[in-house]
Amino acid sequence: MRYVDVARELDRRKASFEDFGIGARRFAAGLAKKVLIANTLAEVVSIFAAENNALAAWLYLITYGLQIYFDFSGYSDMAIGLGRILGFRFLENFDYPYISRSITEFWRRWHISLSSWFRDYVYIPLGGNRRGAVRQVLNILVVWLLTGFWHGAGWNFILWGVYFGLLLLIEKFLLNKPLQRLPSVLRRVYVIALVLVSWVFFNSFSAGEIAHRFGLMVGAGGAVTAKTLYYLRSYLVPILIAVIGATPLPKKLLGLAESRRIGKGVLVAAEPVAVAVILIAVSAYLADGSFNPFIYFRF
Repeated sequence: MRYVDVARELDRRKASFEDFGIGARRFAAGLAKKVLIANTLAEVVSIFAAENNALAAWLYLITYGLQIYFDFSGYSDMAIGLGRILGFRFLENFDYPYISRSITEFWRRWHISLSSWFRDYVYIPLGGNRRGAVRQVLNILVVWLLTGFWHGAGWNFILWGVYFGLLLLIEKFLLNKPLQRLPSVLRRVYVIALVLVSWVFFNSFSAGEIAHRFGLMVGAGGAVTAKTLYYLRSYLVPILIAVIGATPLPKKLLGLAESRRIGKGVLVAAEPVAVAVILIAVSAYLADGSFNPFIYFRF
């Protein structure tokens, strides 16, 4: 958080029962994202990571991409909820990034606080796009090199940052107009595919592992095994829940229900019950599970 975004509320903030209720609901939602979805996906990720075939390699990337989204967006929701309880209105940090139609849009929706910080404190001070195309290219590469390095002092993070820097440059100077002519569905598939590939760099710890992952993705270990299909059937429900939860669909359905008088009354009555059930389920999961810290604590 930037000081300017909370400065006024540090001196003059109001706490209310309404804000407490909104904050508690947001905190419970974030906690459920982390414990019930992200932690479950962590188990699935470890299973598919150990399988050596193309389907498992792609399922590993899909489930890891969903895990890191729910883990970190849940972390952010919990912080925003706690802030609201205390009278602070923190800015949003995620805005359904997996529905983006370009890599540029993806980074306007993913980890908004980090990307905006690098834009305002690195990219613009370096000159931004005000000193010609060559300088702009250099500035973008510097920003993304630093973004990768910010996540950790490892070559995998450097490669991850450079990868996104190059993608953004290609989009800006070569693919901008062609992308605009494509149907929205194809543009979203394009973004998801490139983002999934980025997780190979992000979650690998050696050049050998990166090469191994890419080899599996193109079929070096075979297309599929019965064991992988068994695990896919076993975990299909939590994977589908995560996929749907990463889209605005649940929020739209709630909004539609709230727009109806009967639906709004039902939601008002059901909401505290749902929050209580979530907290009980989370408590049971934590009591029965093992220590599983936020992914973001690694960085």
